[in-house]
Amino acid sequence: MIFAAVNRLNDRGLRAHIVLTHRLEHPRFNRIEMMTPKCYVHHFTLQSIQDCDAEVQSWLCEAYKVGSQEDL
Repeated sequence: MIFAAVNRLNDRGLRAHIVLTHRLEHPRFNRIEMMTPKCYVHHFTLQSIQDCDAEVQSWLCEAYKVGSQEDL
């Protein structure tokens, strides 16, 4: 299962998304889509390497667990 993806990379930054089993409200998310009651796609933009901080890394780790279906 896809847990994260890069949607676009250009001179303004890297647009990406992660998939989580719950809606995670945070100002860094540009948009959150509910695909199913247990599948939420969270869109965000990284404008520099510094934006890929511990917080983003924790989201990626959680999304990886969702993608590997550890909760099933």
